Amino acid sequence: MLTLAAGMLMMGAQAESVATPPSMAPVATQATEAGINPQVAPTGAPQVLVVPPPPVLPNLPGAARDPAPAPAAPGDIVVTGHTRPPPGDPLERLNEKSFETVQAVDKAVVEPVAKAYNKGLPKPARKGLRNFFANLQEPVVFLAYMLQFKPGKAMETAGRFTINTTLGVAGLFDVAKRKPFFLPYRPNGLANVLGYYGVGPGPYMYLPIVGPTTLRDIVGNTVDKLIVPFAVGKPFNEPKYVIPATILNQLGERAAFDETIQQIRSEENPYAYYRELYLKQRKAEIEALHGRTPEEPMTPVYGPGLGKAPPPEPVPTADPVSTPTP
Repeated sequence: MLTLAAGMLMMGAQAESVATPPSMAPVATQATEAGINPQVAPTGAPQVLVVPPPPVLPNLPGAARDPAPAPAAPGDIVVTGHTRPPPGDPLERLNEKSFETVQAVDKAVVEPVAKAYNKGLPKPARKGLRNFFANLQEPVVFLAYMLQFKPGKAMETAGRFTINTTLGVAGLFDVAKRKPFFLPYRPNGLANVLGYYGVGPGPYMYLPIVGPTTLRDIVGNTVDKLIVPFAVGKPFNEPKYVIPATILNQLGERAAFDETIQQIRSEENPYAYYRELYLKQRKAEIEALHGRTPEEPMTPVYGPGLGKAPPPEPVPTADPVSTPTP
């Protein structure tokens, strides 16, 4: 009997040592103290302790958050959302592509020709050609002033055209602006007539050959260029005159404003800068027709220059009251 009892006690001790391995006892005890329910593999299998992931806590005050993204370094590509075109330029993407194409052609072809034109032709000759083409448009200026009910300016324009066509040798010399006449050149046309009566410029456009313009201006300028050929006829409506005259006129304008074009190209956004210059000049020309001076100095980007607004009339002041002498 004593031998049987001793054998049973030894078997119980061995079973207890197998159920709880010595190597797992500390881990199980630590997990239990930490409040985690350990899951121990069955006897004879590899002993693996499965611990559930920690709970996700909300972003409470003082809790750690994800670090903010680092700012973009120079040269990094930053992807941004699509921005809407600015007011007045709904075709901005198409216009900008047209601007880039025209500038590429200008750098490769037109600019070298314009510089050769400046070097090869004396300044008086270049100025004479510009005067000639400006004088051809004086009848259009006269008609525009009549439509604006400005007969005084219309008569001055008629006088300029007569003087420069005769004394100025078909308009090559601007004699009318000198003394004793003092009749300065004033640009005008159908586009200005529309603007004078409140027609807005419409969408902005940048077109090949034409350059910067608006819907109102492209319509008005097209009609202006057709008046003389239809009213006078030959040779102004024949290709042998129209083609070389157009090339010389455009080349003269390009050569006259070469410095301004170079300045525009040096800007951070040449397209937007050119657009603002053009729109400001057109606005100032319309304001000048109403006798108002522009709010800020304008940089002309085409044509002989801005029309000058008349000086403001002096405001009459009351005479001081005189006191009778005793």
